[in-house]
Amino acid sequence: MKIQAQALLFDNDGTLVSSLESVDRCWRRWAGEYGITPEEFARVELHGRTAAEVAADLLPADVIPQAVARIERLEVEDVPNGGVHLLPGTKDLLGSLPADRWAVVTSATRRLAEARLGAVGVLPKTLVAADDVTRGKPDPEPYLLAARCLGVDPARCVVFEDAPAGLRAGRAAGMTTVALATTHQAGELDADLVVTDLSALSVLVTDDGVEISVRG
Repeated sequence: MKIQAQALLFDNDGTLVSSLESVDRCWRRWAGEYGITPEEFARVELHGRTAAEVAADLLPADVIPQAVARIERLEVEDVPNGGVHLLPGTKDLLGSLPADRWAVVTSATRRLAEARLGAVGVLPKTLVAADDVTRGKPDPEPYLLAARCLGVDPARCVVFEDAPAGLRAGRAAGMTTVALATTHQAGELDADLVVTDLSALSVLVTDDGVEISVRG
């Protein structure tokens, strides 16, 4: 299968990098600080959602701003402690792309996204973070904003995601979707193409855009 595009839009956590160790460490500490029981915490989906959305599931509305600021601080400060690393294929794939052909679109805040990306040496020219939108994934707003920033028709963009919410956002934006089975089982992911991770893909940059194909 080959996919033609003018721009590639990547989720960050679970797509380009893995930060599961850091996320688990910080959110469990955060939950303890706010008196959330392990049982309550276990019922909430963390991945692919903004911190504000997670906090809203667990805490009263008047506490949310303070709680969101606290988890951001914990996660940013935790980056040097390890638990954030590149996923297979990330370095080679991004290294083959011109800077104006791709963007990172994340549910994390800009401060946290830049800390994690910087720790693994990924420096996107275009980054869309939670601070930049009013509605996060699965709403299409983050991906539509990235397309505008790159000056590309949404229909000519390909979204790379590991989470169902992000894939729904990409589809709602009218974009082609590629799912990576890094944090979810392949059967849980509804996309135009499902692969194990970015190492399964090769890209060819042409005058007309980017051609994506599955290796082998």
